[in-house]
Amino acid sequence: MTKLEKRKLMDKTAPNRSTGIVNGSSSNILNWDDVRFSWAYPKYKKMLGNFWTPFEINMGNDIKEFPTLTANEKEAFMKTIGLLAMLDSVQTDYAGKVADYLTDSSLNALMIILAQQEVIHNHSYSYILSSLVSKDEQDKVFDFWRTEPVLEKRNDFVIKGYKTFSEEPNIDHMLNSIVYDVILEGLFFYSGFAFFYHLARNQKMVATSTMINYINRDEQLHVDLFVKIYKELLEEYPEYDTPERAKQVEDIFREAAALEIEWAHEVIGDKIDGLDVDDVEDYIYFYTNVRCSQLGYERPFEGYRKNPMKWIKAYEDVDLGKTDFFEQRSRQYVKVNVQDNGFDEL
Repeated sequence: MTKLEKRKLMDKTAPNRSTGIVNGSSSNILNWDDVRFSWAYPKYKKMLGNFWTPFEINMGNDIKEFPTLTANEKEAFMKTIGLLAMLDSVQTDYAGKVADYLTDSSLNALMIILAQQEVIHNHSYSYILSSLVSKDEQDKVFDFWRTEPVLEKRNDFVIKGYKTFSEEPNIDHMLNSIVYDVILEGLFFYSGFAFFYHLARNQKMVATSTMINYINRDEQLHVDLFVKIYKELLEEYPEYDTPERAKQVEDIFREAAALEIEWAHEVIGDKIDGLDVDDVEDYIYFYTNVRCSQLGYERPFEGYRKNPMKWIKAYEDVDLGKTDFFEQRSRQYVKVNVQDNGFDEL
C-alpha cells in the first residue's frame, strides 16, 4: 500500500503548482492562476457563491407551526435533525484530515471551505432547535446518536471507513474513505431531506425546509468535489483501479442502501401522511445508483434510473437566490437579530 505523506507547511524548493494530488511536491503557496487542476477555481467560485448563514432565515412562522405537527411528524423531525447533526459533525473533522494529505494547495483550500460549510450546517440544526424546543430537548436530540440503535448502525458504517483512513493513511484507505463520504453526503441525508421537503410541500415548517435546501445544495457540491478527487487519485495511481475495487464499491453501496432504507422505515414508515415509504425506498435505490455511477462504477440495482419522487426536484434544484420554491416568486429573507431568532414574529 502506498503510504500518504502529510503536505509540508512550506517548501522553498518546490513549485507553487503541485506535481501530484497526493505525495507530490508543492511550495504550498496558493496562486489560483497556477494550480494543477483546472476545475478547482470554478469549484471555488461556486462554493463561495453558496455562502449562507442560519441568521438570514426568520423562524417566526415555524415557531407557530411546530406545535401543530402530528406526534409522528414531530418525532421524525427531531430524529432527522439528530441524524444530520451527527453526520455533519463527523464530516467537518474528516474534511480536515483529507486536506492534510492533498499536496495541491487549491484542493486544500476547497477542503477548508467545505469544512466551514459543514460547521454552518451544524449551526443551522442548533438554530432550528433553539427556536422550537427547550434546551433540554435540544440536548436530547444531539444525543440521539448515542441511544438510537438504527442510527448507531448507520453511524458505525460510515465511521469505520473514515477511521481506517485516519489511523492508517494510504492511497487505498483514502479511496475507500471517499466512497463512504459520497454515501454520507450524497445518500444518507436524502430520506431526511425528503421528509422536510414533504413538510414544505404541505406548507409546513417552510423556514426549516429552506435551510435544508441550502444544506442540500452544499452537499451536492461536496459530493462532486470528492468524486473529482477520487477520479484524480485513480488517474495518478491506476494500479488501484481494479475489478476488485469496483466490486467492493458496489457492495458498500448495497449495504448503505439497506441501512438508509431501514432508517426510512424507522422515521417515516406508515406514520407520515402523504409520504409513502415505498416511494422513499425507490428514491434511495435511485440515488444509490446515481452516486455509484458518479464514481465510475456499475449501478448496484437493476432499473431505478429515474427519480420516482419527481415532485422533489422542485426543492432539490431550485436557485434560492432568485425564486421562491414554494410560491415561485421573488424571495427576500428578513434578516433577524441574532438574539431574537425570529421570536419577534410571534
